Amino acid sequence: MSAAEETQETPCGEDTPWGEVTPEAARRLLIAAVEAFAERGYHATTTRDIAGRAGMSPAALYIHYKTKEELLHRISRIGHDKALEILRAAAGSEGTASERLAAAVRSFVRWHAERHTTARVVQYELDALGPEHRTEIVALRRESDAAVRGLIEEGVASGEFDVPDVPGTTIAVLSLCIDVSRWFTIQGRRTADEVGALYADLVLRMVGARTLAAPDGSAAQK
Repeated sequence: MSAAEETQETPCGEDTPWGEVTPEAARRLLIAAVEAFAERGYHATTTRDIAGRAGMSPAALYIHYKTKEELLHRISRIGHDKALEILRAAAGSEGTASERLAAAVRSFVRWHAERHTTARVVQYELDALGPEHRTEIVALRRESDAAVRGLIEEGVASGEFDVPDVPGTTIAVLSLCIDVSRWFTIQGRRTADEVGALYADLVLRMVGARTLAAPDGSAAQK
């Protein structure tokens, strides 16, 4: 089985994976880099490895990306932008704090499951970025943290949640969701949707919510 087959990801509502990356050669190189970084790790991957997976020469890579680190930054930036978009969309939707937190967790977990190969690179290769790029990505992570923390704070203020330590609980929620990318496989017992629903319920229990998430996404009284 090839590396691409081993790291196959399920669709995530996107017409073309990494469709925002152009031209086509740059997109192919980025997809190859995701596969290589996920399989071997950033530091063990060479530009020759990436170019070979894309069916191109090493020299062709430098036409589109000056360095291997620039490739990682592009992957990381797109991935973190998407993660933040998911959380903000749920946080800004209508409903109670419980409903919106459950929606945020379901969507966030589903993305990390459906795009598990990409998510592993996005979430776990941060330290390989140069100082400037790392600072940029850390700022995006803080915005994701703020989106989840804001939902928990709203729930505490409204009396829906019982959370003595909001910052610590926020970290626990995000860590729980992100770690799905480490173990999820499309051959597993649960689908991405099922894992999302399970984790939404677990997170509401974690924050002491008065209502829990039903499998269909609706709220249910304890």
